[in-house]
This record gives sequence, C-alpha cells and structure tokens, in this order.
Amino acid sequence: MSKTLLMIHGMWGSGEIWAGYKTYFEKLGYQVITPTLRWHDAKYLNAPPKELGTTSLLDYAADLEKQIRDLKEKPIIIGHSMGGLLAQILASRGLAKSAILLTPAPPAGVFAFRISSTLTFLSVPTVPFFWRSPMKPTFKEAKYGILNMLTPEQQVEEYAKFVFESGQITVETAMSQLDRKKSSTVDAKAMTCPILVVAAGHDKIVPVSVAKQVAKKYHKSTNVTFKVFKKFGHAIHQQKGWEEIPAYLADWMKK
Repeated sequence: MSKTLLMIHGMWGSGEIWAGYKTYFEKLGYQVITPTLRWHDAKYLNAPPKELGTTSLLDYAADLEKQIRDLKEKPIIIGHSMGGLLAQILASRGLAKSAILLTPAPPAGVFAFRISSTLTFLSVPTVPFFWRSPMKPTFKEAKYGILNMLTPEQQVEEYAKFVFESGQITVETAMSQLDRKKSSTVDAKAMTCPILVVAAGHDKIVPVSVAKQVAKKYHKSTNVTFKVFKKFGHAIHQQKGWEEIPAYLADWMKK
C-alpha cells in the first residue's frame, strides 16, 4: 500500500482546505502532499491574474502530473469537487495507486444537469466573456450550493477565503460539449486502479445521483466502491464531524 497521499482541492480553494485531513493522515504515518493549483494562492484573493481566465483543466493536470512523477512512489490521489475530476484524469494516465473522489465533479459524458447546481453558478454567465475571465460565485450562491451545511459563522469565514477560478474551466466542466479539446473527458477503460467515490446527502452542486453516475462509469474496468454520507454537504471536509470521513477513507485504504 502506498504511504503517500496527494490531495487536490476544488474550485475557488487552495491546499489549505486539507489542513484537518493532513494532520489526521500524518498521525497515521502517511506522507501528505496538498498542492495549491496555479493562480490559487492567497495573494490572488482579490486580484486574479488575467491568465487564470483561460487556464484549462489540462494545465492543472500537467502541473500535478509533473509533481507526481517526481515522487518515489505512486500516490493515493484524493480529490474534492473539481479536484475529484482532476484525480480521475490523473488516475486514467496510470499515475495513481488508487483514487478517492470526494463529491467529484463529473467527467464529460456524465449527465450532471440539476437545478440546484445551476443555481450555484447562476451569476457566472453574467460576467462579460465569462468563458475566458476569472470568476467566482456570489456569497448567496456559495451559501446555497457549497457551504449550505456549515454554520453561518463558518460560511462567512470560508467564503472570505474563496479565490477566483478559471472561466474556461466552467465551460470544460459544465458545457463540455462546447470544449474542442475535450479537457474533461476521461477514458474509463484506462481507469484500472481501485476507486472510492464519496457522495454527500445534502450536496447541491454534485448531488448523490451525479456522484453515483461517476462511480458507475468505471465499474466495468476496475474495483469501485460507492459511499454516501447522508448528513454532509459539498464542503464535506469542513463540516462539523468531518473526522468521520477520513476515518472511513483510512479503513478503505487498508482494505
């Protein structure tokens, strides 16, 4: 079993979201790597670079692949939301010992349209040239679709940490049929490592039905486990009682 964990954050976040998980798994003897994706550092909190707007999932994947190839062993890759989609891309390239997808953004071909997820991104199309501009949801949208199970105080605190995200990635994930590069396409047949897909019962941006489709996509090519934590929302690593999740992950990894 690999003792190296690579944890990939989602949209608008940074590697800091894994603080609790990092401490938890380091106490179990794992080497834990929590990279911050390009242009997601705190210094870009209120002044995102123009280049971010046209950054692709494939750019993030290239950065992460380089980091993985510098490691001494294949890591277990854990990805949340968009990070879960990046984990799928990297695992399909043979770069993961196993992959854990926490409320993962779906790859191309998985029907993900839901009213609740649309409401979370409702303001994005109002940004001029949103497909090539840095973007992030309003506090109201984030509170509804992402931070809904956090306390009001946590919602304010966590939203204050949101950095901007790539407008191009909005197209690559939510409108993949318009993406000529097929950036969010994952070859299911190339996915041969064990996979754990975790869904959250109160997740509005990646509902249980969508996460279940992600798990189903790979069940013919590898060993897939699907788990639902009913009381959690999309911010599954920040909600009160979050320790329940890594405890389950640690048990799954041992098995």
